[in-house]
Amino acid sequence: MRDEFDAADERKWGVCDSPLIADGKLIVAPGGKDAALVALDPKTGKPVWKAPGKPTGYGSFIAAKLGGVLQIVGHDAETLGGWDAKTGTRLWTVKPERRGDFNVPTPIVVGDRLFVTTENNGARLFTFKTGGAIDPKPVATSKKLAPDTHTPVVAGSRVFGVWNRLYCLNLTDGLKELYDESTTAFSGYCAAVATDSRVLVVPRSGELILLDATADEYTELGRLAAFGKDEKGVYAHPAFVGTRVYIRGNSSVRCLELG
Repeated sequence: MRDEFDAADERKWGVCDSPLIADGKLIVAPGGKDAALVALDPKTGKPVWKAPGKPTGYGSFIAAKLGGVLQIVGHDAETLGGWDAKTGTRLWTVKPERRGDFNVPTPIVVGDRLFVTTENNGARLFTFKTGGAIDPKPVATSKKLAPDTHTPVVAGSRVFGVWNRLYCLNLTDGLKELYDESTTAFSGYCAAVATDSRVLVVPRSGELILLDATADEYTELGRLAAFGKDEKGVYAHPAFVGTRVYIRGNSSVRCLELG
């Protein structure tokens, strides 16, 4: 694919984004000058549209109806953008105040708003205008939550994210910090999943840490070690099938029955 669409030189950490199915199309991001973003027919693999632009970042793209328009949203190497899902036309661009973000965390749709985090510009919450254009000035910000590789999660009206510690922010009150927790488990990369009432965090140690997402202070509901002390550096995101969770370490994969 990279050769077919004349992609830019190989990214330092390789291709990290996931393909996306949206509007009946398979969306991929080669990062080529004339094909930064491409929509393919899932049955034939033939291009439906190609959007010119810059090399991509490392996060995945998402699809959402924002400002009344179904659009593909994500980062290129330098900016955040939205593309019309039907035509590939770029609808808007947001250039961050501070340059140099790796652009790894995936944007999150919260109702009709967009939540974005990067390591140099922190957390930002954006709104949209009728017609699909973004308001480039965020309605709320947080400089403390600024992960470089971890994507935060939304649980009800709260955001949970890790950057040297775990933060809980209030989505309905200007991303105000409700609390933080600085245990060693949250000192580096973590993967997380959430429902409205629970957050499951998997740090590099391979532990499963279950949190009460509705509590007004840090509240652990349970902790389970998936690996022994010799297994370090768990970076893969957990996968779920029914009531089972699969976790990949350096040298093995563990399956745990949560039920």
